[in-house]
Amino acid sequence: MSASLQPGDSILVTGGSGFLGSAVVRALLARGLRVRALVRATSPRGNFDGLACEIVIGDLMDRASLKAALHGVRYLFHVAADYRFWARDPSVILRVNVDGTVNLMREALAAGVERIVHTSSVATLKIAGATAPVDETALLAPHEAIGVYKRSKTLAERAVQEMIREQGLPAVIVNPTTPIGPRDIKPTPTGRILLDGARGRIPAFVDTGLNFAHVDDIAYGHLLAFERGQVGERYILGGQNLSLQELLIAVANVVGRRAPRIRLPRRPLYPLALSAEAIARFTRKEPLLTVDGLHMSRYKMYFTSAKAERELGYRSRPCVEGVVDALAWFRKAGYLK
Repeated sequence: MSASLQPGDSILVTGGSGFLGSAVVRALLARGLRVRALVRATSPRGNFDGLACEIVIGDLMDRASLKAALHGVRYLFHVAADYRFWARDPSVILRVNVDGTVNLMREALAAGVERIVHTSSVATLKIAGATAPVDETALLAPHEAIGVYKRSKTLAERAVQEMIREQGLPAVIVNPTTPIGPRDIKPTPTGRILLDGARGRIPAFVDTGLNFAHVDDIAYGHLLAFERGQVGERYILGGQNLSLQELLIAVANVVGRRAPRIRLPRRPLYPLALSAEAIARFTRKEPLLTVDGLHMSRYKMYFTSAKAERELGYRSRPCVEGVVDALAWFRKAGYLK
């Protein structure tokens, strides 16, 4: 059953201060909707500048705050996640992404929320052994997931699917690929690659690949999933499949640098990754090179959005436009000299 967003409808967006969440907030506000954003007390608020958005303080682990945030809300977009591939305490990522999602969905059911878009990830899809871009049918078992982030997103998605089947949770699931573009305020792991590439700090690369999409296209895909998606269905929201080398070439072309040409084997990098993680335990800053990241890089993480294009009318712009917009925003925000 489809739905329609009408001006004045009240909507809660979790993670509204973040990279993808703020893009969803902007897309909803552009439709004349009343948007309430749930943010943690420590979250940066820069992405709300100039927006007529209600901000409420809460935490996915605090069900009382979720109940208060959902009061009077008709619809829910659950975009919040702990998007890190490494943490000093990996259990934090599991608790936020899995237990926090379950907490929110239980409170949404209790509040009578009429329709939900749950932001999952292509991290829940199986790429090992794939000979073509992966679609929604390639289910990943939680024990097959590489790293705590992928495992957490897979477990969260399975929990939402179970609540749809068993409790009638009115949720549509979207699986974004790798967003790039403006307002990557933290920045995300991919944003850090763009920044380091623009600064000339990535002299070499490994042979891997990802699917990249402009963050605003993914955000608009959330609205399409809300209005045209079917409850219980999953939709990949992606863009272009590019090798890491191709991405770094695009970055170099935008900033006028020479692109890296050295392709590195993975095996010698594992001791460096272990050292980077050890240092990170003291600095408390996420390392750019991690053991899980190297494990993931063995695969070309290529996906297809054909289902979303066919059933939702989803479209994405060329990847280079996301690179240009991301670097322009980083420069304006002072991240890039």
